Amino acid sequence: MPNTWWRGAAIYQVYLRSFADGNGDGVGDLAGLRSRLPYLKDLGADAIWLNPWYPSPMADGGYDVADYRDIEPVFGTLAEAESFITEAHELDIKVIIDVVPNHSSTASAWFQEALTDPSTRDRFWFRDQPNDWQSIFGGPAWTQVPDGQWYLHLFAPEQPDFNWDNPEVHAEFEDVLRFWFERGVDGVRIDSAALLLKSDTAYEDLDGVHDVYRRWRQVADSYDERVLIGEVWLPDQERFARYLRPDELHTAFNFDFLSCPWDPAELRRVIDLTLTTHAPVGAPPTWVLSNHDVTRPVTRYGRADTSFAHGGALHGTPSDAELGYRRARAAALLAMALPGGLYVYQGEELGLPEVEDLPDDLRQDPMYARSGGTNPGRDGCRVPLPWSGDEPPFGFSPAVAQPWLPQPESWRKLSAEAQLADLDSMLNLYRAGLRLRRELLGDGTLHWLPYDPAVLAFTRDSGLTCVTNLGTEAVRLPAGEVLLTSGPLEDGALPPDTTAWLAG
Repeated sequence: MPNTWWRGAAIYQVYLRSFADGNGDGVGDLAGLRSRLPYLKDLGADAIWLNPWYPSPMADGGYDVADYRDIEPVFGTLAEAESFITEAHELDIKVIIDVVPNHSSTASAWFQEALTDPSTRDRFWFRDQPNDWQSIFGGPAWTQVPDGQWYLHLFAPEQPDFNWDNPEVHAEFEDVLRFWFERGVDGVRIDSAALLLKSDTAYEDLDGVHDVYRRWRQVADSYDERVLIGEVWLPDQERFARYLRPDELHTAFNFDFLSCPWDPAELRRVIDLTLTTHAPVGAPPTWVLSNHDVTRPVTRYGRADTSFAHGGALHGTPSDAELGYRRARAAALLAMALPGGLYVYQGEELGLPEVEDLPDDLRQDPMYARSGGTNPGRDGCRVPLPWSGDEPPFGFSPAVAQPWLPQPESWRKLSAEAQLADLDSMLNLYRAGLRLRRELLGDGTLHWLPYDPAVLAFTRDSGLTCVTNLGTEAVRLPAGEVLLTSGPLEDGALPPDTTAWLAG
C-alpha cells in the first residue's frame, strides 16, 4: 500500500462562516481564510477540510446546496477559491472540500424545475403519499408541494433528497467531482455517505450505495493522489468497513472514538475495535475529538457524563471547566499519537468551550426550530474564533462588526494572540504536538504496554511511547526521555488526566 499523504495527515477542519472574516461583514469568508494560511502552516496542518462553500440559502449552514460548481457570494468567488487552493499548495497544505450527495436545496435549478415540470421529478424522491419517516432534524421527513405530491427530506424541508435510482444524479455528481479535481482540490469529504439510496422501507446503508462509491473511486483514481473521505455513522463495524474496501472510499470518520467517554476501558476498547476494523481492508483509521456538529471537548470532558450523543440531552448540565480543559489537553496528545489520520476542528487548538448561553433568537441551526426548542442545536460549537484583542470581535473581523454569532467576553484569554505568548497554552501544546507527530507518528501500528488498568500506554513504530493516565492517582512513567506532556509532572510521575510522550 503506497504511503500516500492522507494516510497519516493532520487535517484541520474549517467552518468557513466562523473562521475569519476578511471583509468586515461579520461572516467568515475566503479572504479571511487566505489571510490565516500562515497560522495553519505554523500550527502543523497537513490539509484543510472546508465545510460546504457553495451557493446556498443557508437553511442548514450551507448543507442545502443550490449550485455545486460555484462559491457562495458571502464567502467570495470561484476565482478566490482557486487562488486559495493555489496558495495552500504553495505552503504544502492539501485542500479537501465537502460534497453533499444525499440532498440538494429547494433553491437549486433542478428542484425549481421539478416544481414546475412534474416530468423532471424523478431526480428527487417524490411520492403521492408519504410514509411515516421522521426527519433527522425532527418532525416529518415529507413536505407537500402545491399540486399535492410530497417530497422526501431526511433533514430540513429546504433539503430535498436526491433519487439515486436516476442515472442523471450519478452523472451529475461524477461531473462535480471532476470539476473540483480539475481545480486542484485534493479530496472530498462525503456528507451523510450511507444515506444516498432509499427503498420504500429503508434509507440507510443499502447495498447499492457501494456501487456509487466504486464509480467515484474510479473518478478519483484518474487523478494523482486524490482522497475520498466518508461521513459514515454506523454501529455495525463490519458494515462500516465495507465502505473502506480498496475499490471504494479511502478513509472514513471514526465516530466511535469521538463519542467515547473519558474512560480507560472504553477508550481502549474503541481503539482496539477501530484498528481491528480497518486492518483487513488496509485503510488507515482516523481520530476525531470534535467537529461542527459536536459539543466541544473542553465542555464535554468536564461533565459527569463525558460521552457524546446527538439530541442535546446534556446541554447545560454542569461542567467543571478546569477538569475539562485538563482532560482535553490529555485527549489531544492521545489522539495525535494514535496511528492513522487526525482531524482538528477549528478552535479545538485554542481550547474553546461550548457556548451554551446563546440567545434563542440568534440560534440558526434547524435542529433548534424543528425540535420546538428542546434541542439547542449545534450553534454552540460554531461561534466565530477569537484571534486577537480584548473585546469582541477579537480580530475575527477587520471592523467592529458583530459576528454572526456572539462571542463570550471571556474569550479574550483564549485568543490565538494571547495563547501564542503563553508557552503553556493549549495552542502551543497543539503546535508542539503536531510538529512531533509529523516527525515521529502518523500512519503505522501500535503496541500496547502492560500498565495499570486506568492507564493507556503504547509504543509506536518510531519508538515513541504515549502514556495517558485516566485514573485518580499519579503513576510512574517508563524509562525514556520525556518529549512532551499535556500538563506538569509531579516529581517525575504522571498525574491524573495527563498524557506524556517519551522517546525510548
